Amino acid sequence: MKYLLSGITIILMACGSGKTETLLKNKKWKVYDVTIPAKDGYNAVQLTQAKDLKSGYYSDAYYQFFDNGLFIATIAGKPDSGKYQLLSNGSIISVTAANGDRKVEHLVEVVKLSDELFDMKVESGDYHFILRTRKQ
Repeated sequence: MKYLLSGITIILMACGSGKTETLLKNKKWKVYDVTIPAKDGYNAVQLTQAKDLKSGYYSDAYYQFFDNGLFIATIAGKPDSGKYQLLSNGSIISVTAANGDRKVEHLVEVVKLSDELFDMKVESGDYHFILRTRKQ
């Protein structure tokens, strides 16, 4: 598994930020699953939180990336906007407040990205989760 994750990282780095941005932009990404990163191992609390997040908070969640770094998250029908910037050759997405203030920055790791699927690693509380999304 370690080699598979390393291979994915190398592929993402080869894509570069231009390729990442092209694949991300102007699509509506709907969360369809919340899982635990493979390297985190088994943790009953984290597993329960992933299930709760999938059936609760992320059950009606969409993400959109637009020109000029505009980011829109829609949770339970309520949109919220901010700014995004690609870092580390497109493998990390920095999401900040609409004014770009990094005091409220969230770093999202691109785990898998294609024209149809986008998996991202996010932090919630003490744990990391993989948000699995599909293009709508």
